[in-house]
Amino acid sequence: MTTDDSSILWFENLTIQDVPRVGGKNASLGEMIGTLSAAGIRVPNGFASTATAYRQFLKANALDEKIRRHLDEYRKSEISLQKAGEAIRTLIRRSHWPEPMDKAIRQAYRELCRREGQEELDVAVRSSATAEDLPDASFAGQQETFLNIRGEEELLEACRRCFASLFTDRAIVYRETKGFDHLKIALSVGVQKMVHSDRAGAGVMFSLDTETGFPQVVVIDAAWGLGENVVQGTVNPDNYLVFKPHLDTAGLCPILHKKLGTKEKKMVYARSAAHTTRNTETSASERHSFVLSDTEILQLARWAVAIEKHYGKPMDMEWAKDGDSGELFIVQARPETVQSRRQAGVLKSYVLKEKGTVLLTGLAIGEKIASGPVQIIKSASEIERFEEGNILVTGMTDPDWVPVMKKAAGIITDHGGRTSHAAIVSRELGLAAVVGTGIGTSELKDGQQITLSCAEGDEGKIYDGLLAFEQTEVSLKDLPETRTRIMMNIASPAAAFRWWRLPCKGIGLARMEFIVNALIQIHPMALVHFDDLEDKNAKKQIRELTRHYDDKKEYFVDQLSQGIATIAASQYPEPVIVRMSDFKTNEYAELIGGRQFEFAEENPMIGFRGASRYYSDRYRAGFALECAAIRRVRETIGLTNVIVMIPFCRTLGEADRVLEVLADNGLKRGEKGLEVYMMVEIPANVVLAEQFAQRFDGFSIGSNDLTQLVLGVDRDSAILRDLFDERDEAVKTTIAQAIRAAKKTGTKIGICGQAPSDHPDFAAFLVEQGIDSISLNPDSVIAAMKAIAAMEKKMT
Repeated sequence: MTTDDSSILWFENLTIQDVPRVGGKNASLGEMIGTLSAAGIRVPNGFASTATAYRQFLKANALDEKIRRHLDEYRKSEISLQKAGEAIRTLIRRSHWPEPMDKAIRQAYRELCRREGQEELDVAVRSSATAEDLPDASFAGQQETFLNIRGEEELLEACRRCFASLFTDRAIVYRETKGFDHLKIALSVGVQKMVHSDRAGAGVMFSLDTETGFPQVVVIDAAWGLGENVVQGTVNPDNYLVFKPHLDTAGLCPILHKKLGTKEKKMVYARSAAHTTRNTETSASERHSFVLSDTEILQLARWAVAIEKHYGKPMDMEWAKDGDSGELFIVQARPETVQSRRQAGVLKSYVLKEKGTVLLTGLAIGEKIASGPVQIIKSASEIERFEEGNILVTGMTDPDWVPVMKKAAGIITDHGGRTSHAAIVSRELGLAAVVGTGIGTSELKDGQQITLSCAEGDEGKIYDGLLAFEQTEVSLKDLPETRTRIMMNIASPAAAFRWWRLPCKGIGLARMEFIVNALIQIHPMALVHFDDLEDKNAKKQIRELTRHYDDKKEYFVDQLSQGIATIAASQYPEPVIVRMSDFKTNEYAELIGGRQFEFAEENPMIGFRGASRYYSDRYRAGFALECAAIRRVRETIGLTNVIVMIPFCRTLGEADRVLEVLADNGLKRGEKGLEVYMMVEIPANVVLAEQFAQRFDGFSIGSNDLTQLVLGVDRDSAILRDLFDERDEAVKTTIAQAIRAAKKTGTKIGICGQAPSDHPDFAAFLVEQGIDSISLNPDSVIAAMKAIAAMEKKMT
């Protein structure tokens, strides 16, 4: 087939060097078809009109001067932005196609139909501006896309509407802000075979973590139907997190996290006079099912890695699954423009200084905190009344909302996921945002004072009132090397990725009970003995939480393994020490269904806790679930950097019994590289340290418990708080003895208690004693690292 090359170019003949001719979107599609098809990456074929064609269209209809006049009138405030934009769009929509261009588009469409073996192929018609996806021009969705376009006349009209969308109000404001000459920007129209995801699913994918920039994961959002609902944020999609380094390791399934979205509706084809797509409610089965299988998740993640490698930068991609063939396709790919350009040498953190009442929760976008009065805006027609500095609360946003988003102190939406428009633009603007709350517009009131926190992990929280918070900024440049291994204490999976930029060498303490409390919430024995549960209310809560699991025990294993895996991935391949559960009986009783399986103790702090539970018939079956989660993390996901740590092990005999139970559950010390550590937090652990060293690969000093037991001081007693001091001579003497014993037996020894974070002089004491590692709270790492390096220098 012959076409006028100045008007039409086929994707297969384009490369990324063609951005000036066909814009970023179309050039990228051509690049992938030409270079990545051999790697098995499927991209639907199509063609693009050129920038030359756009300029010929304007010239043939004498539009340049008319457009410039309306823009000048807007700049002089003679007419409003809305009137200027509408006037220009109307001019373009009413203009005619020059005959050569009309012919070229028709011929190209006929050829595409012939190639696909259809008389009238349904196509996606997408706008691709010549500056839209360049690094300095990154806002999503500046121009229009039209789906399910069929026939030559519909196609020509859709192309004309794409040209007109170069002058939407939002696009005009964007170019004015960026200083772009409106008439030096051209628009290319991409015409691409539709993937029939209306009968399957579609979504968005990033080759790094969108909130923290952590580069070793792929983030995938998925919903039923066409992908526009995910992009626009009109649904809460499924979310998947995949660990890149193990994608090509045979036998592994490196999916770190899967979260089921509500997916209340799906976009499907329509053939009405006014609309080519429509939204319809999803079925109960669709809402309760994942859109993608594990195999499909891994395939998309591999494609994301290949695309990122080819372009040499983190990428933002859209994908779709064909409901007829079952095949996956990449339908767009562009550079990620927020985290990849973040200043690498500076780490900013935000901390709430007060506690408050939580009104709402959703997905946290970014890591900031914002506060101010609520202003609810339910439609774009109301945005002019928004007052700068308020918290914008709305159902969802689209590109028309960008001007008002710039004025907001923070953003809250009812719908949307991490890859929705509201999330993407909030990141670009550096705003705190909580998306997908479900009920923000109905629960919050205009003028209500709130605090919006994205600084507590992946769950964003809306607090009643204006709470005090603190922002800190730490430079990561020119940090000294230390002989002592510096590690981190991590409380929750949500926090792990936030701190990946810190120059630590692993995690010295990941507390399993924090994951159980935050993610699982149910006592494991209530899941083991669900049918015998006496508390009807607890039974109802458990049914609701586990409704997507046929086996209620699998809920515990799955959620726990996902939490541990996320923490372990953040530091891989550096060691991540996971302490097995160390709830006290009173704490276990507070878990859902827990009261039936716990008993009252006078002093739970030295009662039925830690190692003593693991081999007891009262908890052995619960411990088996903990072990199953560890095995899944190490053997299925492949995070063999996980080290198991046993807390509160009182005697040598107890140590032997615990090791035996671990082995019975497939966790045998020394097999498959498994190391088992012990907490040194009881005086007996120090007195018999050399014998314990024969049973464990490493020690970690728990300074809180060790201090209270050496000094006989209840660490929770307000009256005795002045006596509780890890720097007391008796405690320091005990710790020094433990370090000497470890050195004598060649056993690794570190500390994971609070003291080194709170007291730099205590950290210095540990260095003097020759401790191998110090695990600190993340916000203490930089200061402690400098102090430790100085101490080591003095010692040389």
